[in-house]
Amino acid sequence: MEIKVQKSNGIYSNPKGKAAHSQQWQDMEKNEQHPPAYSPDYHPHSPAPAPGFHVGQGNIAVVTPAGDYDSTGSAPPPDYSQGFEDQDSCHFSDAAIRRGFIRKVYLTLMVQLLTTVGIICAFLYWHDLNHWVLYNTWFTYTMMAVVFALIIVLACCDSVRRKVPVNFILLGLFTIVEGCMLGSVSVFYDAEAVLWAVGATALVAFSLSVFAMQSRWDFTTARGTLWVIGWTLVSFGLLCAILRSQYLYIVYACLGTLVFSIYLVMDTQLMLGGKHKYSISPEEYIFAALNLYLDIITIFLFILQIIGLSR
Repeated sequence: MEIKVQKSNGIYSNPKGKAAHSQQWQDMEKNEQHPPAYSPDYHPHSPAPAPGFHVGQGNIAVVTPAGDYDSTGSAPPPDYSQGFEDQDSCHFSDAAIRRGFIRKVYLTLMVQLLTTVGIICAFLYWHDLNHWVLYNTWFTYTMMAVVFALIIVLACCDSVRRKVPVNFILLGLFTIVEGCMLGSVSVFYDAEAVLWAVGATALVAFSLSVFAMQSRWDFTTARGTLWVIGWTLVSFGLLCAILRSQYLYIVYACLGTLVFSIYLVMDTQLMLGGKHKYSISPEEYIFAALNLYLDIITIFLFILQIIGLSR
């Protein structure tokens, strides 16, 4: 039996057809996909403005400055000016540390030199000790061996010379032994010649230290050249010991004074740091004092040799 459906003004006249169309429309609504719900960080109906904005006069939205960002908004841009402040304070801190390092080195060096001069005077003016050393030359060679052993320990063992109070104990022991060695050498010269050598060494060391501080020449870049010159001087000294010529001894002493004067300037600039290419770490104050002390002592020995041979 055929069912006829008539439509009049958009309304179905057949009740069965109307029910079927209603069921089809409900199925379409169930199968329809809706977009995901949008949930902003702030309530859309809240009177508070969105992050990064505030409401001015006349309810006009105004962009908030970067420094006034809310905690729910984006992070403010980084403050690049803070880096320059840190660099300035870092440079100031480095300069202050270097000045303290220089004071510590020169204070240690002054104590070493005063102790050494006192021991030399004891060997010169204590007659019993003076005569004993003259007839017991093994004492001088023993002191030389101990000095070289302590130099190797202090120069090569970083952990030893940086550890307090072991570094001060070893440096004090080295200074005493070095003073005894210099005293045992000085007894073979006149007391007047030794005092002249001490005065000349003090003048040379002071002048070279001032020159190293004020000079625009960077001697720290010539370490390799000075190393070669130093070994050449040692070879020339061995030649003088074989030939035993007084004139060669004088030339050798003059060259040695010149070479170790340059070494003193270089070691002073290594200690000062700053504009120089190479510098000693502020932790190595024992090593810096040891370098300067050895340079000054070696200059003293060469000057003493020049004065002694000239008489």
